[in-house]
Amino acid sequence: MAAVNEAAGDQQERVLCAVEDGVATITLNRPDQLNPLDRLTVAALLEQVQQLEADGSVSIIVLRGAGRAFSAGGDLEGYMQLYRDRPEFMKFLRNFNLLLEEIERSEKIYVAVVHGHCVAGGLELMLACDIVLAAHEAQIADGHLNFAQLPGAGGSQRLPRAIGALKAKLLVLTGRTIGGEEAERIGLASLSVPRSELEAALDGLIADLKRKSPLGLKGAKYLINTGGLGARDAALELELHYVHHYATTSHDAYEGLAAFKEKRKPDLKGE
Repeated sequence: MAAVNEAAGDQQERVLCAVEDGVATITLNRPDQLNPLDRLTVAALLEQVQQLEADGSVSIIVLRGAGRAFSAGGDLEGYMQLYRDRPEFMKFLRNFNLLLEEIERSEKIYVAVVHGHCVAGGLELMLACDIVLAAHEAQIADGHLNFAQLPGAGGSQRLPRAIGALKAKLLVLTGRTIGGEEAERIGLASLSVPRSELEAALDGLIADLKRKSPLGLKGAKYLINTGGLGARDAALELELHYVHHYATTSHDAYEGLAAFKEKRKPDLKGE
């Protein structure tokens, strides 16, 4: 955690955060360099995410980048120094992986908004999110091997789980770039719209999420993420017991049925 503390004083420059009506927006804020995910930025992101995880008033977290990029990936010049400091490089990799695990294991919903370049580490950050909203004009790539690098923040594992091994190998081994429409077509993006419609699409998406039970959103995310890691039979058994507990103990599950029966909007309390 030393790297997190080191970044604390620099967080406002590298990472911005705004909270409004239960929705937090984290913005990578180094547009002149296409928002690189260097050591200090990753540490600042991790610290910001951990703060939001402790904030019970926030249920949705939007990740986006300032300027022309979501994130064009790591700081390759900085890596030249990190490679010579093996303990520090491992600390960086640990922090990056911890950040993505925090996002995946969170009970909150993370939405990545990708409008421009999303490459290498940017792609790895995007892959950890629950929903990816991409502009048609987005430029999405793995790109590591273009400079003889390898994905070190889960890209080699999350990408094939998202789009299949053959498509993942195509993107990783060739380093080719795809747009938002193709990303949606192959399952790398949840939804793609023209750049001019991106903000309206985000507003609609957030409105859809906020109409749902927070407890239900938490449960659905947990079942999809956890079930996908194990064998099918074990995952089905996990779903069975989780849904049984949810349906028989939560206010929202019963209230949803009552609202359907009475043809009214459900009064969801997140419990």
